Amino acid sequence: MKKIKELFKKYEEIIVYLIVGVLTTIVSWAACFVAKFFLDSNISWQHFIINTIGWVVGVCFAYPLNRTWVFKSKNKHIIKEFGGFAASRISTWILDVLIMWFFVNIVSFKTLLLKLLSLFNIIISDVDMQDKINYWFVKIFISAVLVTLANYVFSKFLIFGKKKKKKKEEDSEKEEDDTGKELNENEADSAPSEQ
Repeated sequence: MKKIKELFKKYEEIIVYLIVGVLTTIVSWAACFVAKFFLDSNISWQHFIINTIGWVVGVCFAYPLNRTWVFKSKNKHIIKEFGGFAASRISTWILDVLIMWFFVNIVSFKTLLLKLLSLFNIIISDVDMQDKINYWFVKIFISAVLVTLANYVFSKFLIFGKKKKKKKEEDSEKEEDDTGKELNENEADSAPSEQ
């Protein structure tokens, strides 16, 4: 049990990030799923709207969890920090849109997936179902993986990481100042007194 606690402590940020990421992904996909009732993902511009809805919902859900639980930010400039968070997510949203557009509308895995399913005697002749299988395969196994990795890097090093580095530098400077004061006090104590 002690070993598990040590491993958790060592990798806490990554573990919590992955948990928050899974929750964010579920919320974002749920938003996409609901949007697909009203829009057709096979129509390019509607597919774009579906992804945009999922992105907006995901960012609004992810920011407070990443700020509080993952990176434990104490930044008092919340609006500025959220702006940076949203800006970094815009780049990964663009990545998501491009991946989904490319692999749903241009290069489809549909034929490959149908061949794999046929190996297990699963035959899907409904074209709409084939399209849905391709969509979710790309969403889960390609887009989600790449977007999650990029989001972590941006959050760790650009959004929340600077504050920790700056705080460490401030703490280091404070320690140096405190050490300098202690040396001055010690010198004053050891100096011969004039009586």
